[in-house]
Amino acid sequence: MSDIMRPIPFGHLMDWILTEYQTQGSVFGVSKLVRHSSGEALSIFDEKIEAPYGPAAGPHTQLAQNLVAAYVGGSRFFEVKTVQVMDGEELSRCVAKPCITAEDECYNCEWSTELYVPQAFDEYVKAWFACKLLAKELELGDPDGFVFNMSVGYDLAGIQSPKVDAYIEGMKDASGSAVWQACMEWTLSHLDRFQKVDEAYVRSISPHVSRSITESTLHGCPPDEIERIATYLITEKGLNTYIKCNPTLLGYAFARSTLDKLGFDYIAFDDHHFNEDLQWADAVPMFHRLMKLTGERELEFGVKLTNTFPVDVKAGELPSEEMYMSGRSLYPLSLALAAKLAKEFKGKLRISYSGGADIHSIRALVEAGIWPVTMATTMLKPGGYQRLSQIGRELMDLPYTPWEGVDAARAAALAEAAVTDPYYHKPMKPIPNRKSDQKVPLIDCFSAPCRGGCPIEQDIPAYLMRVNAGKYEEALEIITRRNALPFITGTICSHRCQDKCMRNAYDESVYIRTQKLKAAEGGFDALLPKLHPGAPVADKKVAIIGGGPAGMSAAYFLGRSGVDVTIFERKDSLGGIVRHVIPAFRISDEAIDNDVKLMNAMGVKVELNHEVKDVQALFQQGYTHVILATGAWSKGSAGLEYGQEMNVIEFLETAKKDPGHLNLGKHVVVIGGGNTAMDAARAAKRIPGVETVSLVYRRTKRYMPADQEELELALADGVEFQELLAPVGVKDGVLTCHVMELGAPDASGRRSPVDTGRTATVPADTVITAVGEKVDTALYTANGLEVDKRGKAVVNRDTLESSVKNVFVIGDGMKGPGTVVEAIADATRAARAIQDFDVDTYVDKNVNPDYQKPLSKRGDVCTDCKSCEDIRCLGCATVCETCTEVCPNRANVAVAVPGMRQRQIIHVDGMCNECGNCGTFCPYASRPYKDKFTLFWSEEDFNNSENQGFLKLDGTNTRVRLDGTVKDYDVSDPACGLYDPLRRLICAVYDHYPYLLG
Repeated sequence: MSDIMRPIPFGHLMDWILTEYQTQGSVFGVSKLVRHSSGEALSIFDEKIEAPYGPAAGPHTQLAQNLVAAYVGGSRFFEVKTVQVMDGEELSRCVAKPCITAEDECYNCEWSTELYVPQAFDEYVKAWFACKLLAKELELGDPDGFVFNMSVGYDLAGIQSPKVDAYIEGMKDASGSAVWQACMEWTLSHLDRFQKVDEAYVRSISPHVSRSITESTLHGCPPDEIERIATYLITEKGLNTYIKCNPTLLGYAFARSTLDKLGFDYIAFDDHHFNEDLQWADAVPMFHRLMKLTGERELEFGVKLTNTFPVDVKAGELPSEEMYMSGRSLYPLSLALAAKLAKEFKGKLRISYSGGADIHSIRALVEAGIWPVTMATTMLKPGGYQRLSQIGRELMDLPYTPWEGVDAARAAALAEAAVTDPYYHKPMKPIPNRKSDQKVPLIDCFSAPCRGGCPIEQDIPAYLMRVNAGKYEEALEIITRRNALPFITGTICSHRCQDKCMRNAYDESVYIRTQKLKAAEGGFDALLPKLHPGAPVADKKVAIIGGGPAGMSAAYFLGRSGVDVTIFERKDSLGGIVRHVIPAFRISDEAIDNDVKLMNAMGVKVELNHEVKDVQALFQQGYTHVILATGAWSKGSAGLEYGQEMNVIEFLETAKKDPGHLNLGKHVVVIGGGNTAMDAARAAKRIPGVETVSLVYRRTKRYMPADQEELELALADGVEFQELLAPVGVKDGVLTCHVMELGAPDASGRRSPVDTGRTATVPADTVITAVGEKVDTALYTANGLEVDKRGKAVVNRDTLESSVKNVFVIGDGMKGPGTVVEAIADATRAARAIQDFDVDTYVDKNVNPDYQKPLSKRGDVCTDCKSCEDIRCLGCATVCETCTEVCPNRANVAVAVPGMRQRQIIHVDGMCNECGNCGTFCPYASRPYKDKFTLFWSEEDFNNSENQGFLKLDGTNTRVRLDGTVKDYDVSDPACGLYDPLRRLICAVYDHYPYLLG
C-alpha cells in the first residue's frame, strides 16, 4: 500500500548499493559522490566529521537508503528522524497526506518517523553499518569520519517509556541487537562482493551508533519539562544533548514584521504559539544551567536552530489546518535567533543550524562557527541529494580548526544581511504554475516544460543547445520554423516558457528570451539571404488586414508555404501595437524592421496607408481567403464617475512619436495593473515636466496581472505604486479612490478586494486609463461575422475561421489584448488551415544525443545566474527524472530499457509514504507516486493499491494492473498481449535491475 514504507533488509540494501554502483556508478541515484582524502576532520562529541553538514531530522533520515544517499553525497553529520512513543500505524493515521510541498518555501505537516520505533532503530543501524562499509569500499573517506545524532520527543514520560528507552540504549550500543548481528553476518558471508573490505575491518566496526541526542518538544511544552528532559538525557543517559528551539523565541512582532518585509506577508499565523512556547527569559538561564551540567560531566550542550515554525493552512497547501514552514523564508528568522543567542552567550553556546541553509549560505554559517548545518528543504527540490555534492565541493577547502565558539559579530552581520539579500525576498508575484494540463504518461514521460508553456511550442531545447555552442544561424533557423518574429519575441516576449522552466526550482529560469535574441542577432545576416518563398501554390491568394505581429506572422508562414499573400495596413509602417505603442525604451524600430525583413524574404506584398473595411471587396478582387488581424485598438475605460481620463493607447502613441506635444502636468496617475499600465507609467516618467507617476490598482502588487519583471522595471524607474485603491473620479488635480482591503483567500489563495468604506486621494493632473482595450466589433458586424455577447468574433477554435467562409480572425482582434507569441500562435493556426505546413521539422533536435551531458548538470545550483557563461538548461527533453530526485525515500527510479531512447520511471510502492513531494515538481498535472507505473513487493500491497503497476509472480509470470483491469502475463513472451513498451520495461527490471524487487 503506497503510504506504508517497507524497510529493506540489510542484504537487499547492500545488494542494491553494490550492484547499482558497479553497473551505473551511482548509489540510490546519487552519481556525484564526494570523497574526502585529506584525512582532516572536525571534532564534535569526542567524535569527528569530515564535513560539517548533512540531512536534518526529517524525510531524508527516516530510512536506511536515505541516510546512505546523503552519505555518498558528502554528508557527515546526520540528525536521524525523531522517534517518540506514538509510532507506526497510530502515528501514520495522524499525518495527513500528502504531507510535504516544497515549491518555494517548504511546508510540511509530519513530525516524527512513521515507522515503529524498533523499525526506526533497525534503519539507523543498517545505515550506520552500510556507510562504514562504503567509506572503505568506495574510498569515500575515513570510516570514522561521520556522526549519527539521535532525535527524540516529545515529553519525558514518552522518552522514559520502555520502547524509546530501548531505542536510546540500542543507539548507544547496538552490538546486542538482532539487526547488528544481521548486518555483521551478511557482510562476513558476502566478502566476495567487496574489493577493499575484509573480515578484520568488518569486525572492527563500532556498534556505538550515537553518543548524542537532540531533544524535540511540541509547541507549548513548559520550560520545566524541557529542562527535565534535557537533564535526564545528560545525567541518566550520559548523552551530549542539544535542545531544538523555535523561532517563537524571537517574539511574534519580530517574526511577523520580518516576514512582511521579505514579501512573505501572505503566510498566516497568530501569536498563540509565541505566547505558549518557551520564552527568552526562561530559555537563557536554562541554557546556562544545562551548559554547567554538561561541563561537569565532560559532555556537550547546545541548541538546534530552529525547530518548526507553525503557520496556518490558508490556500489548501496541505490537507491540514496547521503546517510547519521551512526553507528560505525561515532562514532570516533562524539566523536572527542564532545571532541573538551568540551575543547573549558570547559565542560559547554551541549552535546546530537548520533553517533554510543551502549552497547560498552554508559556507558563511560554518565560517561564523555555526555548525553542524543540517538541511531538508533544498534537498526536497529538483537535484535532491545531489545538491549535497555541490555543498561538499564548496566546503572542501575549509580549514579544519577546532571549534572556538560562534563569532557573535559575524553572526549578527549575517542576520542583518539576510534581510536585505534579494535571495531571501519573495518575488512580488506568486510563482507561476509550473505544471502543464496533461496527465503524465506511463511511458516516455520526459518532457520539456518550456515547450509546453510556449503558445507556439518552440523547439527551445534545440535552439538553446545551438546558441550554447555558438551556432547562431542554425539556432535561428530552428526558431523561425515556428516563430516568425524572433527579434520582437527575443526582446519583449512575455516568455511564459520561462514560467515552466525546471531551472527555476534550482535558481532562476533559463533566460530563454535572451538566448533567442542572441540567436536572432548572431544568425540574421547569415540566414536572411537563404530565405525564400515556397513553391507557388495555385488557386490561393490571401489578403491580411492588419500588419501587426499576428498579420506579419500569418504572412510569413503563408509566403514560406508558397501562397500569394498581401498585407493591408492602415498605418505608414508594419508592427502594429509593438511599433506604434510600446515605448522605444522597450523595443527599437531596428528590431521590428529585422522581423519585417524576414517576412519580406518570403515574398509578402505590403500595402501601407491602406485601410480595408469591406471584406467582400477583397474577394471580388480575386483573393480566396481573408485574415482579419486588426488588433484591439478600441478604447477601454476605468469607469470614472466624474472627470477626464486619457486612453493608454492614445497616450503611448503620442509619447512615442511626439512626446513634446504632451502636457501632463506634474502629477500623473495610471489606472491599471497590467504590462501596458507599466509601459504607460514608465513612459510618463520620461515626459518633461512630470514629477510623480502613481500607479493605482485595487489589489496589491502580488495580484497585479503584470509580469514580475515589468513591476521591477517600473519600480526601478521611480513609479509609485498606490495599492488597494479603486478610482472614483478626478477633479481639481485630485483622484479620489475607495480604500480597499484584501478579503479572505479563496481555495487558490487569491484574495479579492473589499471596500473598507474609506476614501483616499492621489495627486492627479492627468489620469491615464490602462484597462481593457477592446476589439472593433463594428468591423465584424459590418462584414457579416457572427459575434458573441462581448462583441468578439465567433470562430472555429481549431482553424480560427469565422462564421463567414474563408474569413479568419486572429490576434488581439479575435480575443482582446494578448501577447505577441499568442498572436503568432493564432497566425500559425489560421495559416495552416489555409495551406498546411510542417512545424515539427526540428522536434527531434530537442533531444541531446549525449544523454550524460544534461544529466551532469542535475543537482548543481548556480549562485550567480547573471554572470554564468553556461545557459544552465537542464535538457528536460533529453532527461527529466525530476520525480526520482525529489523523492526522499528514493521510491521513484530511472530504468534503462533496451531499445527505448530515454530511461523510464518505475515507482517502487514499498519505499513510498505518499509525502507528495514528487507531485509538486512533476511537470505534468500528475502525482508520480499515484500515476507512474508501480512495482509492488507483495500481493497485499498490490491489492491495497489502485496504481497501475506490476507484481512479480514466479519466473517471468507477472500480475499487471492496467486501466483498472488485473491480468497475469508471461512477460518473456512478446505475444503475451501486454502493451509492449510496458512489457519491455518489466523485462528490463527483471534482467538488469533485480535489486528493485522485494
